[in-house]
Amino acid sequence: VTGVQTCALPISGHSAYRTEYHIVWIPKYRRRILNPGLRGYLRKLFPKILRSIPGCEIIEYSIEIDHIHMIMIIPPKYSVSDVIGQMKSQSASSLRKKFPWLSKVYWKENIVWSPGYFVSTVGIDEKIIIKYVQFQKSQDLGQAKLELF
Repeated sequence: VTGVQTCALPISGHSAYRTEYHIVWIPKYRRRILNPGLRGYLRKLFPKILRSIPGCEIIEYSIEIDHIHMIMIIPPKYSVSDVIGQMKSQSASSLRKKFPWLSKVYWKENIVWSPGYFVSTVGIDEKIIIKYVQFQKSQDLGQAKLELF
């Protein structure tokens, strides 16, 4: 996490969570289309897309010429596949409108992204979990936010 020193757990009703994921996806056929102009556009577009998915947050990301890496918080009320699907479909639609040259790259297909993706969980280490359990002993009904790091 770049430049972040504290990390409060989101609290929802009677639960606290930190469901963080490492996500990678690629352009269809791993084409090298993610040039600087397209990357800049995606940097502005991703936060706009996430406004429609409350609680989802990009912690860090890297857009390379042929793939995207993201660390995201996705609340447990959403499925990871639905969130990634929304991000990919909305960004693809916007990219095709903004960059007409993509229709020449994918001349017979109305696509941008490969249908698959990679996802893995990002865990909290044992010391942080112990700290959380100890913190819970001292809380009144678990209503306070926990600062983990």
